[in-house]
Amino acid sequence: MKVLILLTEAFGGYGGIAQYNRDLLTALCAHPDCSEVVAVPRLMPGAAEPIPEKLDYLAAGIGSKHAYLRTLLRAVCRNRGFDLVVCGHINLLPLAYFLGRLRRAPVLLQVYGIDAWRPTSSALTNALAGRVDAFVSISEVTSQRFRAWVEPPGVRGFLLPNAVRAERYGPGPKNPVLLQRYGLAGKTVLMTLGRMWASEMYLKGFDRVLEALPDLAREIPSIVYLAAGDGDDRSRLMEKARAMGVADRVVFPGHINENEKADHYRVADVFIMPSEGEGFGLVFLEAMACGVPVVASKTDGGREALRDGTLGILIDPASREELKAAVHSSLQRPRTVPPGIEHFSFSNFSRRLHSIVNEVVRFPLADRTPSV
Repeated sequence: MKVLILLTEAFGGYGGIAQYNRDLLTALCAHPDCSEVVAVPRLMPGAAEPIPEKLDYLAAGIGSKHAYLRTLLRAVCRNRGFDLVVCGHINLLPLAYFLGRLRRAPVLLQVYGIDAWRPTSSALTNALAGRVDAFVSISEVTSQRFRAWVEPPGVRGFLLPNAVRAERYGPGPKNPVLLQRYGLAGKTVLMTLGRMWASEMYLKGFDRVLEALPDLAREIPSIVYLAAGDGDDRSRLMEKARAMGVADRVVFPGHINENEKADHYRVADVFIMPSEGEGFGLVFLEAMACGVPVVASKTDGGREALRDGTLGILIDPASREELKAAVHSSLQRPRTVPPGIEHFSFSNFSRRLHSIVNEVVRFPLADRTPSV
């Protein structure tokens, strides 16, 4: 079996989607019937990383749409055919759909979060979304919101939640280097890690924590907030902290490298992300794998990452009282990896993906063409 996958970023990429794609590619290459996986990424902002056997990672398309298209067409022409085409982002669907139909291969669309919660700005993409052979969603909430607008709504779907590599995390003491770097010694640390993009303003929940911080500071004088991540909304959040009089209690460390991520989670006493647009939330799994108590939203994919509250505390992100109560309750919880997190192990991720691939490649190819 040969697989072609079009994606935004994976190896050399940052954030949860890049990590999800790295796991996806690694698991695909480990499929017993897979002979080759050809992946064509759009972005690679970080350094090159080791890639798994069987993976042909074609980075020549990075930099421009024209280069991406040329690289993709060369890959298709060089190979006699593919047994499966995976579209790693809905915005790449017109290309993936065309190549799938050209090679008579089923097309499997990946949907993550708010990118697929509502129709895109492209009428063609929206029309093709209902004509793929199947889609795989990171969470049930994303699956439901995708089905709510796609036509026809009966396209077959599968769930494939994030994986967490337990061997990369684990409980441990607070790193003294980070405590000194950020001035956190003797402090009670709340932490959020996520993108700070103006286009997703408020969705990650940074604002909710900042707005509750004055009250929390009166109740817990040692409290500080480690607001980790980067993006074009970071300056607004820093100004908001100053305007609310809590700038001395908020640390903005910026982008966290993968090799320091576990140590950053371990300096936290509570990981909290009261989001309103999270498709799943890999960061919840990573924090829990470090033994840190976690608070998530009950209104988006965070609920599924916490398995409906069995792995942590769920709140209404719009309720400041629920947020404050959850912080107090979390501080009373032991720092330990919660039982049940193995549901999200990489071995389970691989098993689920292999089952999905086996079923999709057995589908009779949909004989449909776009009407737009």
